[in-house]
Amino acid sequence: MARLILLNKPFNVLCQFTDKEGRPTLADFVTTPGVYPAGRLDYDSEGLVLLTDSGPLQARIADPQHKMTKTYWVQVEGRPDDSEIDALRSGVTLKDGPTRPAKVAIIEPPNVWERNPPIRYRENDVTTWLQIEISEGRNRQVRRMTAHIGHPTLRLIRASVGPWSLSDIGKPGEFTSVEVHMPKNSGSRRKPTKHSSKPTRRNSTQRKR
Repeated sequence: MARLILLNKPFNVLCQFTDKEGRPTLADFVTTPGVYPAGRLDYDSEGLVLLTDSGPLQARIADPQHKMTKTYWVQVEGRPDDSEIDALRSGVTLKDGPTRPAKVAIIEPPNVWERNPPIRYRENDVTTWLQIEISEGRNRQVRRMTAHIGHPTLRLIRASVGPWSLSDIGKPGEFTSVEVHMPKNSGSRRKPTKHSSKPTRRNSTQRKR
Protein backbone atom coordinates (compact mmCIF):
# COMPACT_ATOMS: atom_id res chain seq x y z
CA MET A 1 0.00 0.00 0.00
CA ALA A 2 1.15 3.53 -0.76
CA ARG A 3 -0.19 6.85 0.44
CA LEU A 4 -1.32 9.29 -2.23
CA ILE A 5 -2.21 12.92 -1.52
CA LEU A 6 -4.48 14.78 -3.95
CA LEU A 7 -4.00 18.54 -3.51
CA ASN A 8 -5.90 21.34 -5.19
CA LYS A 9 -2.92 23.66 -5.67
CA PRO A 10 -3.79 27.35 -5.62
CA PHE A 11 -2.51 29.90 -8.12
CA ASN A 12 1.02 31.23 -7.47
CA VAL A 13 2.17 28.36 -5.25
CA LEU A 14 5.43 26.53 -5.95
CA CYS A 15 5.19 22.78 -6.47
CA GLN A 16 7.91 22.12 -3.87
CA PHE A 17 8.27 22.31 -0.10
CA THR A 18 10.86 25.06 0.34
CA ASP A 19 11.73 28.34 -1.33
CA LYS A 20 14.61 30.68 -0.54
CA GLU A 21 12.58 33.66 -1.78
CA GLY A 22 9.77 33.03 0.68
CA ARG A 23 7.08 32.33 -1.90
CA PRO A 24 4.13 30.04 -0.99
CA THR A 25 4.93 26.34 -1.34
CA LEU A 26 3.25 22.97 -0.79
CA ALA A 27 4.38 23.17 2.84
CA ASP A 28 1.76 25.85 3.43
CA PHE A 29 -0.99 23.35 2.69
CA VAL A 30 0.17 19.71 3.06
CA THR A 31 1.18 18.71 6.58
CA THR A 32 1.52 14.97 5.92
CA PRO A 33 5.19 14.02 6.49
CA GLY A 34 7.25 12.02 4.03
CA VAL A 35 5.33 12.76 0.81
CA TYR A 36 6.77 14.30 -2.35
CA PRO A 37 5.27 15.53 -5.63
CA ALA A 38 4.70 13.00 -8.41
CA GLY A 39 5.20 15.37 -11.31
CA ARG A 40 5.06 19.15 -11.33
CA LEU A 41 2.56 21.93 -11.87
CA ASP A 42 3.72 25.43 -12.74
CA TYR A 43 3.73 28.22 -10.16
CA ASP A 44 1.10 30.13 -12.17
CA SER A 45 -1.11 27.09 -12.83
CA GLU A 46 -3.83 25.70 -10.57
CA GLY A 47 -5.45 22.39 -9.81
CA LEU A 48 -4.54 18.80 -9.14
CA VAL A 49 -1.12 17.91 -7.74
CA LEU A 50 -0.35 14.35 -6.63
CA LEU A 51 2.09 13.60 -3.80
CA THR A 52 3.12 10.19 -2.48
CA ASP A 53 5.40 8.47 0.02
CA SER A 54 6.16 5.70 -2.51
CA GLY A 55 9.11 6.05 -4.88
CA PRO A 56 7.79 3.46 -7.37
CA LEU A 57 4.35 5.09 -7.44
CA GLN A 58 5.92 8.53 -7.83
CA ALA A 59 7.95 7.27 -10.79
CA ARG A 60 4.96 5.58 -12.40
CA ILE A 61 2.83 8.72 -12.23
CA ALA A 62 5.57 11.12 -13.36
CA ASP A 63 7.35 9.02 -16.01
CA PRO A 64 6.10 9.91 -19.52
CA GLN A 65 6.68 6.34 -20.74
CA HIS A 66 3.57 5.26 -18.84
CA LYS A 67 1.51 7.81 -20.82
CA MET A 68 -0.76 8.65 -17.90
CA THR A 69 -3.34 11.07 -19.27
CA LYS A 70 -3.55 14.57 -17.79
CA THR A 71 -6.60 16.75 -18.42
CA TYR A 72 -6.45 20.55 -18.32
CA TRP A 73 -9.08 23.28 -18.45
CA VAL A 74 -7.45 26.14 -20.33
CA GLN A 75 -8.78 29.66 -20.81
CA VAL A 76 -7.19 31.22 -23.91
CA GLU A 77 -7.28 34.55 -25.69
CA GLY A 78 -9.68 34.72 -28.61
CA ARG A 79 -11.58 31.80 -30.10
CA PRO A 80 -9.60 29.10 -31.92
CA ASP A 81 -11.08 28.03 -35.24
CA ASP A 82 -11.47 24.45 -36.44
CA SER A 83 -8.08 24.37 -38.18
CA GLU A 84 -6.29 25.55 -35.03
CA ILE A 85 -8.06 22.96 -32.86
CA ASP A 86 -7.19 20.28 -35.44
CA ALA A 87 -3.54 21.34 -35.27
CA LEU A 88 -3.46 20.64 -31.52
CA ARG A 89 -5.21 17.32 -32.08
CA SER A 90 -2.66 16.28 -34.69
CA GLY A 91 0.35 17.52 -32.73
CA VAL A 92 2.28 20.75 -33.12
CA THR A 93 6.04 21.21 -33.43
CA LEU A 94 7.58 23.14 -30.54
CA LYS A 95 11.23 24.07 -30.02
CA ASP A 96 11.84 20.73 -28.29
CA GLY A 97 10.13 18.71 -31.00
CA PRO A 98 6.64 17.64 -32.06
CA THR A 99 3.99 16.96 -29.44
CA ARG A 100 1.93 13.82 -29.34
CA PRO A 101 -1.63 14.15 -30.64
CA ALA A 102 -3.91 15.67 -27.98
CA LYS A 103 -7.61 15.42 -27.29
CA VAL A 104 -8.97 18.95 -27.54
CA ALA A 105 -12.50 20.36 -27.27
CA ILE A 106 -14.06 23.76 -26.77
CA ILE A 107 -16.08 23.67 -23.52
CA GLU A 108 -18.36 25.89 -21.53
CA PRO A 109 -16.59 27.79 -18.71
CA PRO A 110 -16.10 25.19 -15.95
CA ASN A 111 -17.77 25.70 -12.58
CA VAL A 112 -14.63 26.55 -10.65
CA TRP A 113 -13.47 29.02 -8.01
CA GLU A 114 -12.54 32.63 -8.73
CA ARG A 115 -8.83 33.07 -9.20
CA ASN A 116 -7.01 35.47 -6.90
CA PRO A 117 -5.88 37.67 -8.54
CA PRO A 118 -8.20 37.29 -11.53
CA ILE A 119 -6.97 37.33 -15.11
CA ARG A 120 -6.75 40.76 -16.72
CA TYR A 121 -9.74 41.58 -18.88
CA ARG A 122 -9.87 44.37 -21.40
CA GLU A 123 -13.02 45.81 -22.93
CA ASN A 124 -14.44 43.61 -25.68
CA ASP A 125 -12.01 40.81 -24.89
CA VAL A 126 -13.05 37.37 -26.16
CA THR A 127 -11.80 34.28 -24.34
CA THR A 128 -12.45 30.58 -24.83
CA TRP A 129 -12.19 27.57 -22.53
CA LEU A 130 -10.58 24.43 -23.93
CA GLN A 131 -10.31 20.96 -22.45
CA ILE A 132 -6.94 19.51 -23.42
CA GLU A 133 -5.85 15.94 -22.65
CA ILE A 134 -2.18 15.04 -23.08
CA SER A 135 0.07 12.16 -22.04
CA GLU A 136 3.32 14.12 -21.92
CA GLY A 137 4.91 16.31 -19.28
CA ARG A 138 7.16 18.85 -20.96
CA ASN A 139 7.92 22.16 -19.31
CA ARG A 140 4.93 24.53 -19.73
CA GLN A 141 3.74 22.35 -22.58
CA VAL A 142 0.05 23.32 -22.69
CA ARG A 143 0.88 27.03 -22.59
CA ARG A 144 3.37 26.60 -25.44
CA MET A 145 0.85 24.60 -27.46
CA THR A 146 -1.86 27.26 -27.28
CA ALA A 147 0.65 30.04 -27.95
CA HIS A 148 1.82 28.10 -31.03
CA ILE A 149 -1.66 28.36 -32.58
CA GLY A 150 -1.92 32.06 -31.70
CA HIS A 151 -4.09 31.83 -28.57
CA PRO A 152 -2.03 32.45 -25.43
CA THR A 153 -3.17 30.82 -22.20
CA LEU A 154 -4.72 33.16 -19.64
CA ARG A 155 -5.61 30.57 -17.01
CA LEU A 156 -4.71 26.90 -16.66
CA ILE A 157 -6.29 24.38 -14.28
CA ARG A 158 -5.25 20.72 -14.14
CA ALA A 159 -8.46 18.77 -13.72
CA SER A 160 -7.20 15.18 -13.58
CA VAL A 161 -4.21 12.86 -13.70
CA GLY A 162 -4.99 9.27 -14.67
CA PRO A 163 -7.98 8.12 -12.56
CA TRP A 164 -7.67 10.95 -10.01
CA SER A 165 -9.47 14.26 -10.41
CA LEU A 166 -10.41 17.53 -8.76
CA SER A 167 -13.85 16.10 -8.01
CA ASP A 168 -12.18 14.14 -5.16
CA ILE A 169 -10.99 17.33 -3.45
CA GLY A 170 -12.40 20.55 -2.05
CA LYS A 171 -11.40 24.17 -2.56
CA PRO A 172 -7.92 25.41 -3.49
CA GLY A 173 -5.49 24.57 -0.69
CA GLU A 174 -7.43 21.51 0.46
CA PHE A 175 -6.32 17.92 -0.06
CA THR A 176 -7.54 14.34 0.08
CA SER A 177 -5.59 11.29 1.30
CA VAL A 178 -5.91 7.97 -0.55
CA GLU A 179 -4.29 4.57 -0.01
CA VAL A 180 -3.51 2.67 -3.21
CA HIS A 181 -1.98 -0.60 -4.32
CA MET A 182 0.81 -0.32 -6.86
CA PRO A 183 -1.24 -0.66 -10.05
CA LYS A 184 -0.58 -2.86 -13.04
CA ASN A 185 -2.35 -0.31 -15.23
CA SER A 186 -3.16 3.36 -14.65
CA GLY A 187 -4.04 2.88 -10.99
CA SER A 188 -6.52 1.49 -8.50
CA ARG A 189 -7.71 3.46 -5.54
CA ARG A 190 -9.62 3.19 -2.31
CA LYS A 191 -12.25 5.57 -1.00
CA PRO A 192 -10.54 8.88 -0.21
CA THR A 193 -10.35 10.49 3.19
CA LYS A 194 -11.19 14.18 3.03
CA HIS A 195 -9.02 16.84 4.69
CA SER A 196 -11.15 19.95 4.64
CA SER A 197 -9.53 22.08 7.33
CA LYS A 198 -8.33 25.43 6.00
CA PRO A 199 -4.64 25.97 5.21
CA THR A 200 -4.29 28.57 7.95
CA ARG A 201 -5.03 25.88 10.51
CA ARG A 202 -2.39 23.60 9.08
CA ASN A 203 0.36 26.17 9.17
CA SER A 204 0.59 26.11 12.93
CA THR A 205 1.58 22.44 12.88
CA GLN A 206 3.65 22.46 9.72
CA ARG A 207 6.58 20.04 9.80
CA LYS A 208 9.79 21.51 8.46
CA ARG A 209 11.36 19.91 5.40
